[in-house]
Amino acid sequence: MENVGVLLVSYGSRAASIADALTRSENYKVTIFDADKQKNPFIYKRSKDIMLGLDVNKIGEFAKKHKDEIDFGIVGPEGPIIEGVRDIVEKEAGIPMICPTREFAIEGSKLSQRILLEKCCPRANPRFKVFDRKDYAGSTDDVRKDVFKWLDEFDNQVAVKPDLPATGKGVGVWGDHFNTREELFDHFMSIYNTGPVIIEEKIDGEEFSLQFFSDGKKLVPSPCVRDYKRAFDGDRGPNTGGMGCYKDAGDRLPFMDSRDLEEGLEIGRKIFRELKGDGSNPGLRGIPLYMAYTCAGDGLKVFEINSRLGDPEAQNIMPVIKDDFVDVCFDMVNGELKDIEFEPLATVVTYSVPMTYGGYRKKFTGSKRVDLTDVESLRDSYNGRLKVYPGSMELGDDGKTYTCSSRTVCCVGLGEDIATARKISLKGVTSIDGPLWNRWDIGSREHIEKSIRHVKRLRGSGPE
Repeated sequence: MENVGVLLVSYGSRAASIADALTRSENYKVTIFDADKQKNPFIYKRSKDIMLGLDVNKIGEFAKKHKDEIDFGIVGPEGPIIEGVRDIVEKEAGIPMICPTREFAIEGSKLSQRILLEKCCPRANPRFKVFDRKDYAGSTDDVRKDVFKWLDEFDNQVAVKPDLPATGKGVGVWGDHFNTREELFDHFMSIYNTGPVIIEEKIDGEEFSLQFFSDGKKLVPSPCVRDYKRAFDGDRGPNTGGMGCYKDAGDRLPFMDSRDLEEGLEIGRKIFRELKGDGSNPGLRGIPLYMAYTCAGDGLKVFEINSRLGDPEAQNIMPVIKDDFVDVCFDMVNGELKDIEFEPLATVVTYSVPMTYGGYRKKFTGSKRVDLTDVESLRDSYNGRLKVYPGSMELGDDGKTYTCSSRTVCCVGLGEDIATARKISLKGVTSIDGPLWNRWDIGSREHIEKSIRHVKRLRGSGPE
């Protein structure tokens, strides 16, 4: 087997799923050099060397130290991409990186996304307005007046979003997070001081995501995924980074029709063409587009655009990549990316999270110890149909594992259908020993049927 060194810029379960895909290679012996936010037990076990912290300049130094051993790098979290980790590593160490350059880190600004969509896909763009402190000279009364005037346009049915990334947690939606204009304005002011705020039309529909790989010339989609942002069952509670998600055995989801998939693919292609211009653009190498859509009554609307794999959406697709993922990475680096084949399996991801995550408990002072021994034994018995990916979890100096403040560990079930995959995923999370909790309705039949009825009603083919 050929030896291959990989610089993996990591944070969380998403990066663990990437490490898993790399080290499953049957053609290459992969050595990982990990730059991580913390000592992730899954990735640490598979790494030759590790540095802690995601400062992009220090990552550049780490890469330079091992440049003769590393063939390419790949990045999981958005922060280093936005801060230009690829630009720095390629300049300092000469190592090709699989992520967009800083110029194409499109999730760095929601306003830029809306302007881009208005240019190339206006039908998919909700109506929006930007409120910036520099336009109001510090006058709260003036901005309040303009915000309320804009609310009149939509009978208050809007979403309020910060321009800068907030992983979904800075977004507020009428009817979910506030029910009066004063509540909305309080939320608005809580993010207005940090930068421009976008107030856009609230789109009624069902959400799904498409994640695209690219070598800078070609755009290759992966199957559609459905994320669960809300903390609690029944889509209640605050937004989170994502409590879990599911994909079906095919390319689309049960509430979608073939037109939704084709429209989603075409929107992605149009945006990619607009970004790359004529010919190829190596700056778009990696996952330049992770598109979040809403199936609305009049077609698709774009909820947001990111420039990396999703979390937990990555964990739905990385375990079912049929091709050798190292070859896929080399093809992206060499500008020779081909279509990627995926196993025709459904996957369900369920996250286990700390007791205070999402406001489940106001306070928890007990032990943070999490023991994965039982779930890893269960994983081994499933012959690849159960994946266990630690996230916001670290390996302590005592050799034991502990939860940190965010999503701790996810279990991915793989099956011939969603119900089978969900059963395996839930069996996994219930085998984890630790002070954690999880949603129980990720990929449930009831939730999926509700989504199907909702889309049918919006499109006039179901009961009101």
